[in-house]
Amino acid sequence: MSSENLPQSPESPESPAQGRKPRVAVVFGGRSSEHGISVVTAGAVLNAIDRTKYDVLPIGITTDGRWALTADDPGRMAIADRKVPNVAQLAESDEGGVVLSVDPGSREVVYTEPGAVPKALGEVDVVFPMLHGPYGEDGTLQGLLELSGVPYVGAGVLASAVGQDKEYMKRVFTSFGLPVGPYEVVRPREWDNDRPTARKRIVDFAGEHGFPLFVKPARGGSSMGITKVDDLSGLDEAIEEARRHDPKFLVESLLRGREIECGVLEFEDGPRASVPAEIPPVTAHDFYDFEAKYIDSAAGLVPAPLTEEQTAEVQRLAVAAFEATSCEGLVRADFFLTDEGDFVINEINTMPGFTPISMYPRMWQESGVDYQELVDRLIQAALNRPTGLR
Repeated sequence: MSSENLPQSPESPESPAQGRKPRVAVVFGGRSSEHGISVVTAGAVLNAIDRTKYDVLPIGITTDGRWALTADDPGRMAIADRKVPNVAQLAESDEGGVVLSVDPGSREVVYTEPGAVPKALGEVDVVFPMLHGPYGEDGTLQGLLELSGVPYVGAGVLASAVGQDKEYMKRVFTSFGLPVGPYEVVRPREWDNDRPTARKRIVDFAGEHGFPLFVKPARGGSSMGITKVDDLSGLDEAIEEARRHDPKFLVESLLRGREIECGVLEFEDGPRASVPAEIPPVTAHDFYDFEAKYIDSAAGLVPAPLTEEQTAEVQRLAVAAFEATSCEGLVRADFFLTDEGDFVINEINTMPGFTPISMYPRMWQESGVDYQELVDRLIQAALNRPTGLR
């Protein structure tokens, strides 16, 4: 897809007040186990936002849930010595907090510190939520922003919640006729009240579908908490690891084939799919886990070596998944191309990894939309989209 075939970026909306530039609050960090990679992602976005076009307010959410005013310093938000950064390192105060009004008639942001008079930081016109996982990517933050009447980048409340919960994501896909692989869900009450019965269901699932299995948190991401289980001896430890991230967990069978990803971006005329990418086998890791993705930077193939027919099919399925879950803005859809030649959708990510080397931006770069334009398009789309029922 060449850049000349893409619609031109929409003109900036009229300035919010008195000719000032739209103000973008980049919100990142959060309470989930994906806190660190959220900080890394936000650093890349902060670095890419056109400061001649937008004012920027960085807001970090600490691991205990405090909204902190942070330094606008992308250089301190990168992975260093194989360690991810955190909001506490960037916060301007150990106690101060940022408060967003829930009055839809006001988009004022206020900064408070103990013993000090609250300080108004001005209005926010749009939020770019770079949160991954629960308490941010799952519809909770989106609900707050809907109450506040503040536009935001990406999926709404329902799509964010469905996109975070792998059980209901798969149920929605199935209801729309999209192909999914075999899986078994164990909810917290089932595991806590009758563990032998719940475990037997998993053992029976393994007997039907064979090993290896993947045990994963139902509402996690970035491949955190996922364990590949080769036999029953590793099952209990894998379940505890998954439940360390989420009391609800899934068990999935191995689908033998190739891992294919495809990005979806909402244009003025509707969602479009990028060129797909392939995640090649990762020799240093059991599977494409967190370290392979973010620490060791496993290289994906962009574009994926697929036939024209395969490319068209995975693009069709990616857009269909976007539409089935009522997504907005962006999605990365992950598939398996099985040895039998069929595409099976694994999951979608409503706020995928978003550093310049992440797969979603790389796929759009190859499709004619560079990183800075991608960020700009998402902000413009959010500014032009109303909050509330739509």
